[in-house]
Amino acid sequence: MNILPEVINHYNVYNDANRVVGISGEVELPELEAITDTIEGAGILGEIEDPVTGQFSSIKVKIPFAVLYEDLFSLMNTTKTPQLTLRGSMQCMDPTTGATDYYPVKIVIRGKASTTSLGKLAKGKKGEPEIELEVFYLKILINNKTMLELDKLNFKYVLNGVDMLAKIRSQV
Repeated sequence: MNILPEVINHYNVYNDANRVVGISGEVELPELEAITDTIEGAGILGEIEDPVTGQFSSIKVKIPFAVLYEDLFSLMNTTKTPQLTLRGSMQCMDPTTGATDYYPVKIVIRGKASTTSLGKLAKGKKGEPEIELEVFYLKILINNKTMLELDKLNFKYVLNGVDMLAKIRSQV
């Protein structure tokens, strides 16, 4: 069945113990920038920036909080890499009937704190602190199907259920 994805109806953030990690606002998901090398030479008109399969530049994610909260400080501990799980419900529409349905979205992130903003103190307002993590591991599941799994420390890159590094691993 074809579906029209509409919105993330709701989501929560959990730490590795499945406990809600404070009150979080909008989480901007990381940008994946492939490491590239320039290909040029005889038979090529000009240059081509060719992505190196499975190799990505630094990946960062920012987790905002409403106010200074205990869990923000536990995420700062660089001796214990936190694992965060974002669980959401994606609202979708069946284009043939107009019926609404919901599909699970799960994003798992492991990384170390690289930057912490303590926000501000203002009477009657949110402080807006946030923590930025350097991501070592990222997994995205939509409707219980692995769409992306990137494990920088364990040489794993799965895209749409396909192990993109299997052939490389068999050769090294």
